[in-house]
Amino acid sequence: MLSNQRRRYVLYYLNRNPGSVSLRDLAERIAAWENDVDVDDVNYKQRKRVYTSLHQTHLPKLDEAGIVDYDRDEGTITLADRATDLDLYLELVGEHDVPWCDFYLGLSAVASLIILAAWLGVYPFAALPDLALAVGVVGLFAVFAGIHSRRARRNHIGGGNAPIEGPKKR
Repeated sequence: MLSNQRRRYVLYYLNRNPGSVSLRDLAERIAAWENDVDVDDVNYKQRKRVYTSLHQTHLPKLDEAGIVDYDRDEGTITLADRATDLDLYLELVGEHDVPWCDFYLGLSAVASLIILAAWLGVYPFAALPDLALAVGVVGLFAVFAGIHSRRARRNHIGGGNAPIEGPKKR
């Protein structure tokens, strides 16, 4: 479901705009993102191309999977309850960001080196009491987990003004 950028844009838009949205409004917004223009500057051709692919391909697939409720007759789309199943996959990583799994792997390596240095008697780590070392390592993880949690909420598919993977010129 998430392999296509337009489907990700649909989910992004619906997360930011709870309730029902018209296919026309959705197509116009996605066309603006894809062409790096304001919604007011989207021309007929750009909107029609997105509208057609959403109507014929993407929305029926999302509807069939239970991710959205697409009423073809009314031309309206709403986010279905099952859409939350995809949240796990929608934490987006910016172009210059380090994925958090890699960051925590590095943080674990640093913590291991600090513990190893204390065990080998390397100053100043050897001079610290065991409890202070443990509090320092746990504190590092707690601080970065807090930062991660805050950034994850901000970068989540419904958390910013435009999709992270959207146009780079904005």
